[in-house]
Amino acid sequence: MARLRGLYGDCGIHHAELVVALGGDGLMLQTLHKLMERRVPVFGMNCGSVGFLMNDYADEGLIERLVAAKPTRITPLQMHVTDRTGRKHAALALNEVSLFRTSYQAAKIEIVVDGRTQMEELICDGVLLSTPAGSTAYNLSAHGPILPIDAPLLALTPISPFRPRRWRGAILSDAVTVTFRTHEAEKRPVSAVADNVEFKDVTEVVVREDKTHQVTLLFDPGTSLEERVLSEQFRY
Repeated sequence: MARLRGLYGDCGIHHAELVVALGGDGLMLQTLHKLMERRVPVFGMNCGSVGFLMNDYADEGLIERLVAAKPTRITPLQMHVTDRTGRKHAALALNEVSLFRTSYQAAKIEIVVDGRTQMEELICDGVLLSTPAGSTAYNLSAHGPILPIDAPLLALTPISPFRPRRWRGAILSDAVTVTFRTHEAEKRPVSAVADNVEFKDVTEVVVREDKTHQVTLLFDPGTSLEERVLSEQFRY
């Protein structure tokens, strides 16, 4: 950061028309959340580990890279939570909304899509609903499908399902509303997480795409998120 500031200056994040983020994918997600209301595009350079959302780091030629960069736009999920005390909470997720058991006992979760119960009870460690951008993150580790970045789809993926054991999840339209209801909530506590925002002891979680918000990532030509997601499907 010191080297880049010496070469290019720094007007501060509150006045920026474009932000350069240095770090890994976690830092990129934090930056996108911080800038979501302003819709300022972000060009990431990888100083972390995986860096799936980042470009390669280089000191020189940054201005030229920014001019040539290609945009990818991501629409987040809106999560509305009710906890055991009846309190309401809300958060946005660019990658996924996840529900996790928080005790030694498996969670029991009912899954409702557009007001219709599609699964009476999933007994599991958890379940997640992922955007296309997040489909190569935790969703992929949980053996969920990789979605093309511009597909109007969401991935619904169980985490260590016990019953039904062979259920692998579902691919849903991004226009649906998905509701998760926890069973035996006091005995089997569950937390809900939108990217890095967590609420504990939830009884109901309602998730839908929020088209009023959007973020823009910038990538070097030939290394766009679309191309990375495509390449990821042929890794073995």
